Formats: sequence, C-alpha cells, structure tokens
Amino acid sequence: MEYDVVIVGAGPSGLAAACRIRQMNEEVSVCVVEKGSEVGAHILSGAVFEPTALNELFPDWKEKGAPVNTEVTGDDIYLLSSGEKGQKVPGFFAPKTMHNHGNYIISLGNLCRWLAEQAEALGVEIYPAFAASEVVYHEDGSVKGIATGDMGIAEDGGHKDSYMPGMELHGKYTLFAEGCRGHLGKQLISKFKLDEGKDPQHYGIGIKEIWTIPAEQHKQGLVVHTAGWPLAENGAAGGSFLYHIEDNQVVCGLITDLSYSNPHLSPFDEFQRYKHHPVIKQYLEGGQRTSYGARAITKGGIQSQPKMHFPGGLIIGDDAGTLNFAKIKGSHTAMKSGMVAAETVVEALAAQRSSDDMVEFDKAYKDSWAYKELYAQRNFGPAQHKWGNLLGSAYAFIDINIFNGALPWTLSDPKPDHEQLKLAADASQISYPRPDGKLSFDKLSSVFLSNTNHEEDQPIHLVLKDASIPLDKNLPMYDEPAQRYCPAGVYEIVEDTSGNKSFQINSQNCVHCKTCDIKDPAQNITWVTPEGAGGPNYPNM
Repeated sequence: MEYDVVIVGAGPSGLAAACRIRQMNEEVSVCVVEKGSEVGAHILSGAVFEPTALNELFPDWKEKGAPVNTEVTGDDIYLLSSGEKGQKVPGFFAPKTMHNHGNYIISLGNLCRWLAEQAEALGVEIYPAFAASEVVYHEDGSVKGIATGDMGIAEDGGHKDSYMPGMELHGKYTLFAEGCRGHLGKQLISKFKLDEGKDPQHYGIGIKEIWTIPAEQHKQGLVVHTAGWPLAENGAAGGSFLYHIEDNQVVCGLITDLSYSNPHLSPFDEFQRYKHHPVIKQYLEGGQRTSYGARAITKGGIQSQPKMHFPGGLIIGDDAGTLNFAKIKGSHTAMKSGMVAAETVVEALAAQRSSDDMVEFDKAYKDSWAYKELYAQRNFGPAQHKWGNLLGSAYAFIDINIFNGALPWTLSDPKPDHEQLKLAADASQISYPRPDGKLSFDKLSSVFLSNTNHEEDQPIHLVLKDASIPLDKNLPMYDEPAQRYCPAGVYEIVEDTSGNKSFQINSQNCVHCKTCDIKDPAQNITWVTPEGAGGPNYPNM
C-alpha cells in the first residue's frame, strides 16, 4: 500500500504528527500503524500533562472534549529517609521544573484515543493491531516504508489455519514514533550511526498502579512526588509519584533508574515496599487496586538524543528520547517533535521531494521551544547520576532555578546502563518482604490486572542472540538479573529434580516494557514485535 507518509506508533508524537500533516495539507495521505489491539492499549504514563503542545495543535481542545479534566491543585515533594520517616521539601527549594501549576493529571492512553479520533476526522487512516516488524529500504539504502508482521505463525515457524501474510506500507517519508526503545528505531540508529558522538541513552523503568481509595483520603488534583527511600537504601536512584485523579482514584508508581548496580535489586519489589511508607500508605490504605502496568522511559536528555533524520524519514518522540526528565514529563515535548516533523514533511512534499534526508528538520527542531526546554534542563539527569538525589537536586536548584539552565557547561553521562551491574559476589543480598495482599502484591496477580495476552503458539518475541549466555555467564556472574529486573515474571531460572538449571522465558506475561532489552548485561536479549494486538490492554493508563 502506498502513502505519502507512513507513521509507526499511535502515541502522542505519532498522532500529533498525523494531525498536523492533515491540518496543513488535506491532500497528503497519512497512515498510522499501531501494534496494540486499539489505540491507547500500550500507552502508560504517570501522567501529569503540560498542555503547551496541545494548545498549539488544537486550540479548542476543551470544546472538542479532550479528556484533560483534572487540574493540578497542589504539589507535595518528600525526601524519604527510611521506611518510616520523610521530610516534606518546601516548594521554594524544589527545582521549578517540579512545580505543576497549570498542568493536568490525565490518562495518556485516553488522550491518545481522543487524538486518534481527531486524526481520523482529518482523514488519517489508523490501523491498530498491526505491528511494524521490519524496515523496508530502497536500493539506494533510503527508507521506503515498513512491513507488518505475519499473523498466524506457529512457534515452530509453520503456518496455522489463521495465517495471514504481512503487508508492506510504502511512504515517501516514514516517521518512527514507537516510544521508548523502539525496536525499529534501535535498528535505524545503528544502521545510520545516528548516535555517533552522543552519550549512550539512559533509561528508567516506571511501574504504575491505579487505585480506588476511600473518599475521605482523596484530594483531587494533589500531586505527590518522593525521592530517597526505598531505592536509596539499596544504592539505586529514582523517585515515585502519586496523583489524585477524579472519581476517588489515585495513580501511583515508582521510577527506578536503570543505572543501578546491585544485580539483586528488583524494581517491582522496591515498588511494593514503597507503598508501605506512611506518606503513601495514608492514601492507599483501605483502597482497591484496579490496574497495573510497566514501561521503560528514556531519560538521557539531549546529550543522548540521536540525530533524528535519515534518508527517507525521521525518528520522533520518545523513540528519539525527547522526554524531559527534569520535569518527569515527555508528552508535550513528544507531541511538539511530531508537529515539527509534520511541518518539515509537508514542506518537503510540496517541493516534490521524497525518500531523501530532511536535514532541515534539525534546525527546525532546534528552533522549537521543545528543544530549548530540553537544552536548559540538560544537566538534571547526569547530576542525579553523579551525585545522587539530594546533591543532584541541589545542583538542579542552582542550575535551573537560579541560572535558568544557562550555566556554560554540559555534564556527560558516558557509561551505559547495562554496564553498571556489579558482580553478584560483590553486591549485598537483598531480602524483600512477602506481599501482604493489601498494599503489596506478587508479579503474577499484577500482570493479570494489565490484561496482557499473547497468542501462545507463536515465535517467542524475546530473542536470545546466544542461548547459552543466561546460564553460562549471567547466572554465576550476576545471579541472572533478568528474573528480578523484569516487572512481569517473564524470566525464570527453573531447576529440575536432578538439580539442572535452565533459563525459562514466559513470553505470554510480557507487558512490552523493554527493560530486558535495555538492562541485560550481555545485551543478549532483543525485544521484537510479537503478533499484532499482543501485549497489555491498558484501559486508562
């Protein structure tokens, strides 16, 4: 199928790009493919939403009924020193990027569903449940489009009765908007050396739940962030969020920096501990958990951002690392990168161009407020890594609040997350408490709430480059960290009656967070797309 523009991913950047293209020229044909069963099924974010880009894209979004309703009414920031103690940080001492006046607490999945409605009303074709499995190239090496994965392939590679071959979607330009650690974006970055001269990308794993809580504990619009315990107790960095949305609901979660060094650490179990702290427990106690999910985020900043243009297309949004970690927000910058991409593409098509390298995108992006914002706050992430939450935040206060990001240096963070692990013998063991079934839970009951499903008889989408590595190297050296860093119980070490151990992949459980692709110390696990519509089905995340 031939289009002017093919977009991979119906997240905020891809949908913003699609809408903006058709707003500018309704003659340009646009197709969006989405691997989730519906738009929003794989979208997970905190999310406190800054409406800057939405105001530009749809100035009348309120009249159009955008699901952006709960305005932030207050910011509470705590530094937790132990499992029982914490100090509230006065607003004056917090980096101004953490102030949320004028922002909204939303479900990003629901916003994407609304953006898809606007895109379709503008004439965009959207195909959910079609996973882009490979990049298609012209003979000269430029990107021609993508191919969707075959459906109905059995685990042994044979064709089932439901077999349906994939399709090639060709575009004059192709935009890749897959979100964090997009598997096609990863290939493009490598093929075109887009990260040459850049710091390695850095990541966190965000684990999130939605709770319905007693009305007397609910404070609609309140935003609560914490740093320190429990992660700091085990030498890790990150922070938590708890946001009060409408209908007596709260969303809570923990972001664990994937730069942690102790292979015994489990981000999932750290999250379970966090909910028992009195600062958090006061809101959740007596409530009921209704949703669970997990997703990696990019947090390297512009130091780690690859070149976003290449012959035949662009990488946009969190596929390219546009998240502003200093704000813990990325939807507005992702949307803006998509809008700049749209404007660049429309101008190129108007000049009768196709499949070339839109080098002009670089200047247009750097002239945008999104890039200027990311540049001003570029040192937040590296400072957190170098000096920890307390001193890193003190540096951020000086850099951002006093100098507005204008200090004349750029901190570097050159060691990739997968190289950070210590050997198991050199790291302290961590003993996690058993879940109580009230505030803390196990992985399998959590995955159940994510509505995750994959067709069982299909090729495993978590590919080992070398099947011997998990046991021969990772198990004795790192005590196989995959069994702990995965928040869905995908990876297990199983032992038979003879004492022989094997590495088991429960791919049915996978929530598509991409943590294994990022953190595996041997870089031996590659996440590829499963059959379309597989994975989580998040209703309101």
